[in-house]
Amino acid sequence: MIKIHAKTIGVNSLQKKIEKIEEFLYKETKRRGFNSVVFGLSGGIDSAVVGYFCNKIFKENARAFIMPSNYSNPQNTQDAIKFAQSIGLYYEVINIGKMQDSFIEMMQLSNDSSNLHRIGNFCARIRMSILYDKSFLHRSIVVGTSNKSELMLGYGTLYGDLACAINPIGNIYKTEIFEIAKKIGIPWYIFNKKPSADLFKGQSDESDLGYSYEMIDKLLEQIDNGLNKRQLIENGFEREFVKSIKNRIKNNKFKSKTPKIAKV
Repeated sequence: MIKIHAKTIGVNSLQKKIEKIEEFLYKETKRRGFNSVVFGLSGGIDSAVVGYFCNKIFKENARAFIMPSNYSNPQNTQDAIKFAQSIGLYYEVINIGKMQDSFIEMMQLSNDSSNLHRIGNFCARIRMSILYDKSFLHRSIVVGTSNKSELMLGYGTLYGDLACAINPIGNIYKTEIFEIAKKIGIPWYIFNKKPSADLFKGQSDESDLGYSYEMIDKLLEQIDNGLNKRQLIENGFEREFVKSIKNRIKNNKFKSKTPKIAKV
């Protein structure tokens, strides 16, 4: 289980964040002319938090889609179903295994090099394609489930899990997500999980990133406040840690940009 941030959110501040999430979901959905939402439910804490708020605000007009691949941990699928049922959230399970198999077969026929992350990225984009198809079917808006830590690091798949119309938790660090989850009563079987994008068996966020979210978020907060490399090191962060995280932010910055349009 991830440790909750050393600088915990105050009770009043935590409640304000929760109220802002709820207000944001309602107002931004209505402002775009929609009355219902769709989102992916993975069995992880981020999507569970988003699912809780979507269900609270939109009730029967909130739809969760659980989309396991052949590489997904079956326990995550079961946890997502169990969570949805526990709060009365509408859900559908759509297995994307056949699409994943077709992609792997195509790579083999083309003699393309492949790896688990490439296949995982494909699955992330398939899931988002399904969500946008369902949003068209139900005239709903697609709600994102990426937190601020992931967005700053570019830790996600472009046009996959990073794609959405609105994102209620995109300005909340991963460690803060745990505090909100605790406050709103996200169940232990989700709360106690090691964070993972579930791209393949044994994959975890912190093994990919090389550091714990507790460490990363402390650094990200200071980077977000404008501190430079020298100041970060003076504040006690190890040089290699700062270099690694800042390089990741720099190299993945393009993921947060809209496509550049040529001036002709």
